Amino acid sequence: MAVTKRKRRGGPAFQAKKLKRNEKDAKPPAKPSDVAEEAEEEERDRIPGPVCKGKWKNKERILIFSSRGINFRTRHLMQDLRMLMPHSKADTKMDRKDKLFVINEVCEIKNCNKCIYFEAKKKQDLYMWLSNSPHGPSAKFLVQNIHTLAELKMTGNCLKGSRPLLSFDPAFDELPHFALLKELLIQIFSTPRYHPKSQPFVDHVFTFTILDNRIWFRNFQHRRVIRSITAAKYREKQQVKDVQKLRKKQPKTILPHDPTADVFVTPAEEKPIEIQWVKPEPKVDLKARKKRIYKRQRKMKQKMNCGNAK
Repeated sequence: MAVTKRKRRGGPAFQAKKLKRNEKDAKPPAKPSDVAEEAEEEERDRIPGPVCKGKWKNKERILIFSSRGINFRTRHLMQDLRMLMPHSKADTKMDRKDKLFVINEVCEIKNCNKCIYFEAKKKQDLYMWLSNSPHGPSAKFLVQNIHTLAELKMTGNCLKGSRPLLSFDPAFDELPHFALLKELLIQIFSTPRYHPKSQPFVDHVFTFTILDNRIWFRNFQHRRVIRSITAAKYREKQQVKDVQKLRKKQPKTILPHDPTADVFVTPAEEKPIEIQWVKPEPKVDLKARKKRIYKRQRKMKQKMNCGNAK
């Protein structure tokens, strides 16, 4: 007997039924306006990605270290500079016997091309070397009038690692050696863009001013604006108080009498005047009466005593 083959369910009739069911379940095609609205909602709900940092091209690295024999103020100053400059590196203190050209070797080992070196002499004077390693130029400064961040009371809120703005006195462009120092300071204190340890914000300013043949360096933070607003409010209050004091001291202006001011004033009822014809009785003074009685009794006792004695 020949074996009969079973018909599979995947025939044309079954496929047609399946297609009809899928057509019923399928939703109508969405309108282009609905698609645009859905895309807008998705963009609103989407969390933005991190800020694109770009490529780090400026490979400036600053080595900040000192010689032996520095005091605590210089040590705090170095720590403050390292905090303000995220592209800086630290190293151990250099021995006094070593010569200055050893700094170039230390910079090469640390992979740094700029250097800030603090040299203490006789435990009194502090010198700061700014150098471009290894070919120069280099500049030597006598450090005076140091104020560290720990001494400040009204500090700002700048972020650690944020990039500064550099502000220079116009006198830097007048003489050639000041122009050279300006370029050296720009290369050392400016934080490279897209540095891994830096923040993509600018919230403080480094100022370099020339006064009395000295270069003054200061770090200003933008919290100063808030402090100036509060100070202005305090000044306004003080000015108002001063004006009030002046007004009190000025003589008062006497206005002329207004005849219409007494129109609605009603006179009070006049009481009759009583005339007393009889003399009032004198008041009895009890203290004086007691004194008189006491004197009389004392005289009587004295008389009686005199009579008995005779």
